[in-house]
Amino acid sequence: MASSVRHMKTALGSGTAASEVEPAPSISETRVEAYRLTEDIGWTRQQAGFISEDLGDLHKRGHDVEWRTRSAERGQASVATMLGDLADLGFAWRDLARMVGVSVPAMQKWRRGEKASGDSRQKVASLLAACDLIRDHYMVEDIASWFEMPLVKRVPITPIDLYADDRADLVFAFASGQEDPEALMSQFDPDWRDRYQSDFETYVASDGNHSVRLKG
Repeated sequence: MASSVRHMKTALGSGTAASEVEPAPSISETRVEAYRLTEDIGWTRQQAGFISEDLGDLHKRGHDVEWRTRSAERGQASVATMLGDLADLGFAWRDLARMVGVSVPAMQKWRRGEKASGDSRQKVASLLAACDLIRDHYMVEDIASWFEMPLVKRVPITPIDLYADDRADLVFAFASGQEDPEALMSQFDPDWRDRYQSDFETYVASDGNHSVRLKG
């Protein structure tokens, strides 16, 4: 009350009519304004989320289109030439065979010039195009070595495993560096934490086969 009186006296003293004095906002009015502000911020945040989701989908579609286009371009070369390009990147034949989904002897026959099926040719071209995309967009150096790098420490899952399991989308997401590797692992294998929390680990032996050994 005293504050209101002082406010009125100040206004009158400055030549302002008492009827023109703006009353202080009530608690209820302040609460309404705060509510409206919160609603506006929430709506804006929701719209931003929708936009971000739409942009993410658009980026993925554009990425897929570019991958298909580059695969078609790469596929114009012979299978032997494409395999030579992959070998020059540093890939081991067993890893290439896994990602393409054929045997090592089959790849070696293609390298010598024997005919591959159209489906096999497309798979080789797609793998080579995927390497092109990862190097060009995500600046990955020594890409063959990068494909052998585990997503999560002490968990023997690498981009080779993802690609061989037809999860190139996770390979690209890992290469972008913008995704949590553990979240990607959960997409690939929801039970990975339980699966790899043991005293043993799997590894690729010198013969190219997976084996089990005690950790570290």
